[in-house]
Amino acid sequence: MLVLDIKHLNKHYEHFSLKDVSFQLEKGYIMGFIGINGAGKTTTIKSILNLISMDGGEIHALGKNITQHEVELKQEIGYAFGDINFYSRNKIKTLTNVIKTFYRNWDDNTYRKYLKKFNLIEDKKIAELSTGMKVKYSLALALSHGAKLLILDEPTSGLDPAARDNLLSIFQELVQDGEISILFSTHVTSDLEKCADYITYIHDGQIVNSAEKEAFVDAFRLLNGTKEQLEQVKDRLISYKTNSFGFTGLIHTKDFEPSPGIVSAIPNLEEIMIYYSRKEEAYV
Repeated sequence: MLVLDIKHLNKHYEHFSLKDVSFQLEKGYIMGFIGINGAGKTTTIKSILNLISMDGGEIHALGKNITQHEVELKQEIGYAFGDINFYSRNKIKTLTNVIKTFYRNWDDNTYRKYLKKFNLIEDKKIAELSTGMKVKYSLALALSHGAKLLILDEPTSGLDPAARDNLLSIFQELVQDGEISILFSTHVTSDLEKCADYITYIHDGQIVNSAEKEAFVDAFRLLNGTKEQLEQVKDRLISYKTNSFGFTGLIHTKDFEPSPGIVSAIPNLEEIMIYYSRKEEAYV
């Protein structure tokens, strides 16, 4: 079952556009949504949540059109982000008592369970919470109204390694029973190496690829060779860097023909994103 189905999404601004964005997320999985800052991740997420109007395309969440069933769907969609900047002087319990009135399936027992699990103290003010605790509070709210689709926008940004690892473990636990699905937007690709099942990569408002994580990575190769050997593959490289020893470049696996002396390796997500984001640049 598809919990998220985006077809030909277009959104135009004066200096940026989403161009024919399409990808799908199946039930019970974590999808990493990657791209450099300004690539279109947040614009896509705002479109999914119907916070901005689309110029073209369709978005279905949990089998229903988001523009036609927005109020109904938002009962089953949870949104967590790296910070909470509203009502920061209020205590957690004060904010929760307001928020829970919007959800017909709110469950106080579930809320209490997650407060305990996440070590959240209700009498603390929002401003007193660390970034990681703010994310956990957002998750507690989402899970307490029975959200089946969690949309996380840069939830680990600014966290120390231990706090990030703790959150990633929580995300993996949430999808274990196959009932909850997560779209995880981030530019911290090392997080996705640990927890993502699928990767969708957006660059300059367009989807480069959306696939199962291993298949996504396997579609690229990182090459190393001499400057002389660079001339053999230059036209097929996505981008490359030169140094005193030779070159390092990224290529689509389908375009790579093994050649004596040129070393190939499977890149990680960060290397793919770095080299792909530099493909329009000229190198010297």
